[in-house]
Amino acid sequence: MHRKTIVAVLLFVFLFSACKKEQIITSLPRSTPETEGVSSQGILDFLDAVAAGPHELHSIMMVRHGKVIAEGWWNPYAPELKHTLYSLSKTFTSTAVGFAVSEQKLAVTDKVISFFPDELPDTVSPFLVDMEVRDLLSMTAGQDPDPTFSVVSSDSNWVKGFLSIPVINDPGTKFLYNSLATYMLSAIVQKVTGEKIVDYLKPRLFQPLAIDGADWETDPHGINTGGWGLRVKTEDIAKLGQLYLQKGEWNGNQVLPASWIEEASTAKILQFPEVSQTKRDSSDWLQGYCYQIWRCRHNAFRGDGAYGQFMVVMPEMEVVVVITSESPDLQGELNLVWDYLLPAVKGDKMPDSEKTTALKDRLASLALPIPDKGVDSPLAMSLSGQTYELEQNERGLESIGFHFMDNMCHITLNSGGTSYNLAFEKGSWMKGETTKPGPNLLLGAKAHFAGLPPSKLAACFSWKDESTLQLVLRYIESPHTETLTCMFEGEKITVTQQYSQHFGSNQAEIKGTLKK
Repeated sequence: MHRKTIVAVLLFVFLFSACKKEQIITSLPRSTPETEGVSSQGILDFLDAVAAGPHELHSIMMVRHGKVIAEGWWNPYAPELKHTLYSLSKTFTSTAVGFAVSEQKLAVTDKVISFFPDELPDTVSPFLVDMEVRDLLSMTAGQDPDPTFSVVSSDSNWVKGFLSIPVINDPGTKFLYNSLATYMLSAIVQKVTGEKIVDYLKPRLFQPLAIDGADWETDPHGINTGGWGLRVKTEDIAKLGQLYLQKGEWNGNQVLPASWIEEASTAKILQFPEVSQTKRDSSDWLQGYCYQIWRCRHNAFRGDGAYGQFMVVMPEMEVVVVITSESPDLQGELNLVWDYLLPAVKGDKMPDSEKTTALKDRLASLALPIPDKGVDSPLAMSLSGQTYELEQNERGLESIGFHFMDNMCHITLNSGGTSYNLAFEKGSWMKGETTKPGPNLLLGAKAHFAGLPPSKLAACFSWKDESTLQLVLRYIESPHTETLTCMFEGEKITVTQQYSQHFGSNQAEIKGTLKK
């Protein structure tokens, strides 16, 4: 064979092998539920229960034997979109600590104050002296109440703010959920590595697991928030869960020591030891807390974020379940996992059936309801090009202007001295993005959303009646939705702004007048 031909063949084989290898490591393999011993009917029953309940799911992924057997996104959410994790970020933070421990950059018994000698209060209490890294990991820092909201909303130096909070309990002895303690873990890892944890994790976790595009909010000093603020895709969460299920092994490599996985996922403290066994048996928040990981019933453990961001790992079943959502009842959401998905795991391989196909079709057609088109309003033409000045209000909205064309509504919203242009479609989702801050549990934090790109949107509008315009903004890389309801009466306008995170309990009503 000619030398050039041989070289060409070898190059083809190399490139084919490289592409094949890349395909293996960039996404989890796919299979069907029945092939992996899971009933498609059980997953269909789960989806029926979700549809009948109060939980707004955005995505679901179920993995068994390391293979994705069911995955779906409720449109306009989609597989390529990231999703705000809230406190599920904490499990990624503790994973960063695990890498730092394995590299002997720190130990869980290190004293917290040893990392920040220049940030200490004038009086350092004995309990503060005793606080160790493992106390931050296990939510037993000794502070009470949780200082997170008070510090992040008022201080620019969160490390100093945390260390200045009185430690009233002996660290390691009493559980108190404390997101600022997780932030301190992020600050400690950055201190000993010289990198933000999102950067530190890149070659150690994100690249080996092919987690691409992760971003993480920072504090005013450029430290990742740790306890919240990470955004990754649904499958990325599943990959972390599978890594923990596999005791730190990935594609034949020990990415994280198995000893750390065992230590991090083993209960360190009971949340409320005085609670009755009956109450404990019905709650997934009373099974014990690990290193930024919750123990669950059924001998499972989970990463857990506000509004129902879940990474549930079931070692005995070799199952990982990931859910992103906006739910008002997190225990109720987990109950659906135990009531439908857990019993669906049968163990033995089964033949595919019409239910396998039915589930695939159902998962492909998931969608959140779109507000109906409503009525046609004669006001649309007269409002086009008009701007209303708004009275001073707590939301910082200053003016709103309208422009209508065909099935489109464009508004210009001035807020906090910045002008935002937003586009809505009638009866359909209009995709876009904005730098306007969307709804969030920690909107009051200093430097909030720092480190993140513009928010991706799905927006639609409808006329509820001839004088009431409803504008819906879904922030589709977060759990939340913003609704602006505009009521017109002559030259007056009333704008009601509602954030979905409050489930209707918190809204602002703002009056305005047509600008001459």
